Amino acid sequence: CSGIHRNLSSRVKSIRLDFWEDELVEFMKSAGNAKARALYEKAIPPFFYRPQENDCNNNTVVTDCFYEGILWKKGKNNMQFQKRKFILSEREFTLTYYNKQDESKGPKAVISIKDLNATFQPQKIGHPHGLQISYQGDDHIRNLYVYHEGSEEIVSWYNAIRAARYAYLKTAYPTGSNEELVPKITRNYLKEGYMEKTGPLQKEAFKKRWFILDSENRKLLYLRDKLDAEELGVLFIGTESNGYSIKACAPKHARGNKWKCGIRVETPERQFVFMCEQEREQREWLDALRKVLCQSMSPQDHTGEEAGLNIQSSQIHGHWLLLDDSTACSLVLTPTQTFPRSKNL
Repeated sequence: CSGIHRNLSSRVKSIRLDFWEDELVEFMKSAGNAKARALYEKAIPPFFYRPQENDCNNNTVVTDCFYEGILWKKGKNNMQFQKRKFILSEREFTLTYYNKQDESKGPKAVISIKDLNATFQPQKIGHPHGLQISYQGDDHIRNLYVYHEGSEEIVSWYNAIRAARYAYLKTAYPTGSNEELVPKITRNYLKEGYMEKTGPLQKEAFKKRWFILDSENRKLLYLRDKLDAEELGVLFIGTESNGYSIKACAPKHARGNKWKCGIRVETPERQFVFMCEQEREQREWLDALRKVLCQSMSPQDHTGEEAGLNIQSSQIHGHWLLLDDSTACSLVLTPTQTFPRSKNL
């Protein structure tokens, strides 16, 4: 940044290497970043993302209501990235992509902007310009992992998505202020990483899973691996007053667990036990989960809880329905509420 400003004939001083006169220090105090932003950034659109130090190194403002281009997208069931055409329509509030360049064969997916989120994931995807796009499907959350060779282009896509999301929120909540709506445009996840988990009986073998904590929606999602297209399960995190708690633990009689730093999550329906590899990771997960636990629940959060996001099983016509995590698709019907020992949630 300093090099660019020197080329613009701006006055540049090093905080550590240059001498700062008292008069200049007082001037910086009275006319610092806050006042400078109020003056020079007053025309920036509310949806425009403020870059962070680890983001891509270029930013462009996108205000068009239509954006299209080619992105490299990871396959749903493999690690191959293929070129795919994406079209973002702010007017229709949709993101569409095609498996083939020939659009006459129809789109592979037409995604509603309503529940869409986008977040930079360079380390996770393994590319400096990696972007994760997530949205609510019929019965699961679908993740798309994309990148572009150019940092400016992927940032343009990111801001285009934010522009479309902002337009949708202004339509859905016409009386909402920017202070209320801007945090809901897109969000970074509070915490991600591997933990081991066991089933509802806590006698099943522990299995390594990738976890994502979405503090905005109070969801703890787990996937078989970090670049999976769909989650295996979702745990809703309520508040203590609603019967939820987060504690460190050291499970006894555990089977198959290689890691020893435990976390116990109590919900009104059941108890979940997770294992971390190191105490540092355990502390980080405990801090993140407790942060969500202490957040006040919104009306939308109560709706999510009532929908049973943390209930992995339910009764249908007198039978107990159980989701088998080992296959991520099997349903087991039993006439009683006793869980089969071989099933690991």
